[in-house]
Amino acid sequence: MFDLLSRKLVWVGGKGGVGKTTVSAALAILAAERGQRCLVVSTDPAHSLGDVFARELDDQPRRILPNLDAMEIDPDAEVDSHLKRVMEQMKGFAAPEMLGELKRQMQLTRQSPGTQEAALLERIARLINDPASAYDLIIFDTAPIGHTLRLLSLPEAMAAWTDGLLSHNRKSAELGKVLQHLTPKAGRDVATPFDDPEQDSLSTVDRRSRDVAKTLMDRRRLFHQARRKLEDPAISGFLFVMTPERLPILETVRAVATLAEVGIPVVATLVNRVIPEQADGDFLRRRREQEAVYLQRIDTELSQLPRPRLPWLETDVQGLEILQSIAQRLAALGF
Repeated sequence: MFDLLSRKLVWVGGKGGVGKTTVSAALAILAAERGQRCLVVSTDPAHSLGDVFARELDDQPRRILPNLDAMEIDPDAEVDSHLKRVMEQMKGFAAPEMLGELKRQMQLTRQSPGTQEAALLERIARLINDPASAYDLIIFDTAPIGHTLRLLSLPEAMAAWTDGLLSHNRKSAELGKVLQHLTPKAGRDVATPFDDPEQDSLSTVDRRSRDVAKTLMDRRRLFHQARRKLEDPAISGFLFVMTPERLPILETVRAVATLAEVGIPVVATLVNRVIPEQADGDFLRRRREQEAVYLQRIDTELSQLPRPRLPWLETDVQGLEILQSIAQRLAALGF
């Protein structure tokens, strides 16, 4: 038996086109049928979760079944929301004459590399750190492997970036205080550094510095909390979905090794679309011979992980009925 669904957070990843969304949806149905309050979330910009469920989804949870909600995070909407929050915060720190330039910089930021991933990470971090969450389990249907690995590495990058900004902010605040003391005040011929210490302590420089530092520290804390949950095998687990083909095997082996290096617990690799034994014909016979070689390679290169197999189905996957049948297959495999 796998203990994947006993965790609070499940991440389903793999190369594009191997069936991650189908498996995510079926796992969510299985958890809901067992009485867990489950949210399944698509983080892939090319969403297909709604297509699999045959339901319209957006960036707010929608009820699919009793105990089961689903949503598709829109990266562009997250960027807009993120930049709007930043702009509102910066309005309190920037001089009025700087607002035009600030807006221009925000527009340039929207097109910068990494902006979508940073905004997406913040939304994910808020989801998994929400103390008022109504869910026992959140399943993330992630983007293909490369995107997912960048996303999982962002907490450290964002924490380092935030530390740099905090250091810069402290230096700016110190410089601002010096400049304020050296600037003659109204009604005085020269500045006196020790005049009105209480007034100085409540200066605009101090307030802005304090507000900036609090904002940065809140974000730093958010990303660190997310990282700790990602690393905790009692809370979080990663399932890789792959097909018995050369490229998915190569990508999965590399990704499993990378996640092991950064401390992300990988629970299993699910081999999807294995040709059923009853499938006949010369074409399928030759494909099965090739597939046997790849299955042996999977067993050799990923021997440290469980490697359950799902058969190749006769039809496309869309709608609750077929997803429920896949959920039962997953249950039979020990999920």
